[in-house]
Amino acid sequence: MDALAGLLDGPRARGAHLMRTVLDPPWSLRVEDRAPLTVVALVRGDAWLLPHDGEPVRLDAGDVAVLRGPDPYGLADDPATPVQAVVHPGEITTTPDGSELCEQWGLGVRTWGANPDGSVVLLSGTYQLDGEVSRRLLSVLPPFLVVPRSELPLVPLLAEEITRDEPGQEAVLDRLLDLLLISVLRSWFCRPEARTPTWYSAHADPVVGRALRLLHADPARPWTVAALAEAVGVSRAALARRFTDLVGQPPMAYLTDWRLTLAADLLREPSATLAAVARQVGYSTAFALSTAFKRERGLRPSEHRANA
Repeated sequence: MDALAGLLDGPRARGAHLMRTVLDPPWSLRVEDRAPLTVVALVRGDAWLLPHDGEPVRLDAGDVAVLRGPDPYGLADDPATPVQAVVHPGEITTTPDGSELCEQWGLGVRTWGANPDGSVVLLSGTYQLDGEVSRRLLSVLPPFLVVPRSELPLVPLLAEEITRDEPGQEAVLDRLLDLLLISVLRSWFCRPEARTPTWYSAHADPVVGRALRLLHADPARPWTVAALAEAVGVSRAALARRFTDLVGQPPMAYLTDWRLTLAADLLREPSATLAAVARQVGYSTAFALSTAFKRERGLRPSEHRANA
């Protein structure tokens, strides 16, 4: 497992809310659902993305946008078109004055809109993220990003599957949404305008990239800089210097941060004991984990669990 795969394991879709929206101009939607992460794909027609804090961005058929919540945003045929529908938390949609629209605009399986034959088709999928691993991913994303159609062949497949109602369909859609998100993020991080996180760029390095993959594949192993250097075939000093230069922190500091991030999410499970979590993330005893957690995060694991 590499660093991106590790982070994406946090926001993996599980019963994600996916919807196909069909509209004709003039149309305008205001989304106030406060979802932490949303993927929007334009299947047909063109549209404008209206960020909460930023200039309108034109979307063409095949473009995919990823939006980081909880700020609201808009989608419209034209930035000047008055809002016709507002999407609230809990998958509730109303007119701007509060009249319910869910039944009125229902068009069948996972399909919603004012016209079943509309010239504009949007797909949207929302992630309800919760936990430290997910927050690490969200922290490196801009408020919104857009990847053009030429790079993402998954949109037509998702469009085909979203209206089906067959056994196991929810799992199929979750996995397709995950694949689309992974494809978007990989494409985005390779673009010049992206502020690519250091750990992602470091994966291209033959030495540091391999070290990162080893740490993520087995964080519970009793790693030392010497053991990691031997595993990747360089000297201890060379690995420490190169890792710090490319990632921004020494290997063991990076490993500690990742272990405690994993521990923070595992501690959210009511049945997980502190000793079991400690073993899973590489601490020999519950006391050792508790000490590291308190030192790095400023509170005891029990306090973190209570807050969660």
